[in-house]
Amino acid sequence: MSTYEMKNEFLTVKVKSFGAELISIINNETKEEYLWNGDERYWKRNAPVLFPIVGSLKNGRYIYGGKEYPMGQHGFARDMEFELLGEAKDKLSFVLKADAETLEKYPFMFELYIDYVLEGSKLKVNWRVVNVDKKTMYFSIGGHPAFMCPLGDRGKQSDYYLLFDTPKNLEYGKLSENGLLAEKYLELNTNGGVLKIDEHLFDDDALIIEDEQTKTVSLAGPDRKAYLTVQFDTPLVGLWSPAKKNAPFVCIEPWNGRCDSEDFVGELKDREFGNSLEPGEEFESGYDIIIRFYDDVK
Repeated sequence: MSTYEMKNEFLTVKVKSFGAELISIINNETKEEYLWNGDERYWKRNAPVLFPIVGSLKNGRYIYGGKEYPMGQHGFARDMEFELLGEAKDKLSFVLKADAETLEKYPFMFELYIDYVLEGSKLKVNWRVVNVDKKTMYFSIGGHPAFMCPLGDRGKQSDYYLLFDTPKNLEYGKLSENGLLAEKYLELNTNGGVLKIDEHLFDDDALIIEDEQTKTVSLAGPDRKAYLTVQFDTPLVGLWSPAKKNAPFVCIEPWNGRCDSEDFVGELKDREFGNSLEPGEEFESGYDIIIRFYDDVK
């Protein structure tokens, strides 16, 4: 495993080759770290890439071509070594290609490309999935970045807020103890798009927001000014912090796909919010992390 660094006037960003995982975003002026540090007392990861599934499978397996394949939560890409394709002062590029190990648990020839691009105080995270097989490929892909909350010594987490790009209340789903979608169409009262992060918000695990109800989620301090914004083009976003642990971070997770519902019946191709590629086709998606310096907050 190797660690690579990008730096510009505003930010210093680090990414490791294992999982092609983002591990640090530092404000060069204040020296503050915005990304969770991976302390195992709460959660050992920083910002894993979820592929070729997002969430958990019913009974821990899927069916393809009449055969059952076991797979753990969020797939295998986050626990594999990626190849560095390119390194520049403002861009890092990685690739993971199907091999004998992946074919045992996921019978598709694929290439997964991940780019990290610095543009001022914005970090762009781009995914590109390529089907290099001779058959239709089925997959999901998503991000799981965890951000410091509270930030530095600015209050406690229960003084912080989630800001949404819509004043409407949101519908969300929540998980069962086995990580499957248990309930849908619950109402999240966002108080006009400004949701206080109280200590019980994540008592039932992640909040799963489907159907493109929001495309921008920010974290804001006690002054209700956003210090970090995540923009995404995905149809779902998950919001999560470990239940009842008082963990000092919140995840804003853009997803192309999600876990199975408790009542799901079907094969890999039937998974809700799943994606497919014909031979030779490509799929692109991603998200942006924008660090908000206080003098440019509107």
